Amino acid sequence: MKLSTLRLAGTSLAVLIAIVLWDLSRLDIAIARELGGPQGFPLRDHWLLSSVMHTGAKDLGWLLTVVLCLNVTWPIGAMKQLPAARRVQLVVSALAAWAIVGLLKSANHTSCPWDLDEFGGIARQVSHWSGWTVYDGGAGRCFPAGHATTGFAFAGGYFALRNDLPGLARTWLACAIVAGLVLGLGQQLRGAHFMSHTLWTGWLCWMSGWAVDTVFAGRALPEGLEEPQ
Repeated sequence: MKLSTLRLAGTSLAVLIAIVLWDLSRLDIAIARELGGPQGFPLRDHWLLSSVMHTGAKDLGWLLTVVLCLNVTWPIGAMKQLPAARRVQLVVSALAAWAIVGLLKSANHTSCPWDLDEFGGIARQVSHWSGWTVYDGGAGRCFPAGHATTGFAFAGGYFALRNDLPGLARTWLACAIVAGLVLGLGQQLRGAHFMSHTLWTGWLCWMSGWAVDTVFAGRALPEGLEEPQ
C-alpha cells in the first residue's frame, strides 16, 4: 500500500472515530434543546436558512453538477489540463454521493428533530442506527442528512484532481467540506437535522468518492472523447 493511501486510510479512520465519539456524546440532543423547545424551532422558516441556504443552495449544487457534465466534453479553464477520464470521474463521484446518501435516507425511518414530541412533533426519539428497522412514529427519512450532500457530494472530486491539479484538488476539497458543514449547520438551526446526520453524510460522501477513484484508477479515455488540442 502506497504512503499516500496509508495517509488517506489513517485520516478517514480518524474522522470515523471522531464521528462515532460525537454520536456517543449525546451532544446532538443537547444542542437541539438549546435551539428549540416544545413550541418547535424559532428559526425553522427563517428566510436565510430556508430560502437561501436550503432551496437556493440545492439549486446551485445541481447547477454545478450540470456544469461538470458539460465540462466532460467542453472543458474550460484549468479543467483543460485534466484528462477526460478524470473529468468523467468528477461527475460520477458527485452523482454517486448523491445516490448513496439518497438511498440510505429514503430507507431510514428516523425522523427529524422538528418531528420529535419533545419539540412539538409526534415522533419519539430513537437512534438513527435503528431507523432502518424501527419506526419512531414520525415522517422518517431524516438520516443521513440529504441537504449537506449539496456540498459534500463534491468532496470526491479531490481524487479526480489530485494527480494532475494538486493545488486545485486541495482547494476543491476544502470548499466542499466547508459548504457541507455550513449547509448542515443551517439545517440544524432550523431543526431539520442533528449535527451527527451532517457528519455522517460528509464521511459517506468522502468514502464514496474514494471508492469511485479505485474504479477509475488507471482508466483510459472514454471512447469517443479526445483531449483538447
